[in-house]
Amino acid sequence: MKLLQKKFFQSFVILFFILITAFKASAQFDWLSEIFNPQKHLSDKKIVSGLKEALKVGIQNAIKTTGKPNGYFNNESIKILLPEKFEILDKTLRTIGAGEKLDEFILSMNRAAEKAAPEAKDIFLDAIFDMTFENVLTVYKGGDTAATDYLKEKTYSKLAEKYQPTVKEALAEYNVTKKYNEVVDKYESIPFVKKFMALDLDHYVLQKALDGLFYVLGEEESKIRKDPAARVTKLLREVFKNVSQ
Repeated sequence: MKLLQKKFFQSFVILFFILITAFKASAQFDWLSEIFNPQKHLSDKKIVSGLKEALKVGIQNAIKTTGKPNGYFNNESIKILLPEKFEILDKTLRTIGAGEKLDEFILSMNRAAEKAAPEAKDIFLDAIFDMTFENVLTVYKGGDTAATDYLKEKTYSKLAEKYQPTVKEALAEYNVTKKYNEVVDKYESIPFVKKFMALDLDHYVLQKALDGLFYVLGEEESKIRKDPAARVTKLLREVFKNVSQ
C-alpha cells in the first residue's frame, strides 16, 4: 500500500513538473509570438480605423503641401519641367539669352498644378470610405507606399476627369498656352532650326500634377509607417507602433 502511495506521489510530482514546464513554454511562446506579431492584440476594427486615419492624415498633408504657391515649383522631386524631348529647346533658348521666357512658362505650369491639387480631396476620401476589410489588411501589411499605390489604382482615372477642367482653367489663368507659344516662336525664329513638335499642355500638366500629388502622398504614408513623430493621433501611434519593425 505504501509502495502504491509512493508511486502515486512520484507520478503526481512528475505530472506537476510537466504541467509547470508546459505552462512556461507556453508563456515563452506567447512572448516570442508578441515579438514576431506585435499587432496581434489589435482588433480588426482598430486596424481598419487606424489605416483609414493614416490615409486621411496623409491626404490632408499631401494636399496642403502641393496645393499652395510653390508647392510644386519649390519641390525638386515634383517640379514640372519641360519633357526630356524638349531639352534642345531649353538649351538653345538659354544659350541665346531667352531663358526668362522659358522660366515664366515653367512657373506657369507649376502654378496650374498647385491650383488643381485641392480637387483630389473628395475623391480620395470616397475611395477610403469604400475600402473593404480585405483591402485594409492587405494595405496595412504592405510596403511603405502600399496605401498610396492602392489609391492610385482606384482613383487615378476619376482624378484625371475631375482635374481636367481645373487644369484647363488654371492654364488659362496663368497664360500657360500663351507662354508656351512664345517660347516655341522664339525658338523657331532662330535661323535653320526645325519646326518644333506640338505639346498637349492640358494632358501633360494634368499627368505631371497627379504624379506629383501621388509622390507626396507616398512620402506622407512612408513617414507615418516609419517615423513616430508623424503619428499625430493616439490611434496612429497605437496601430503603427511596431508596424515598421
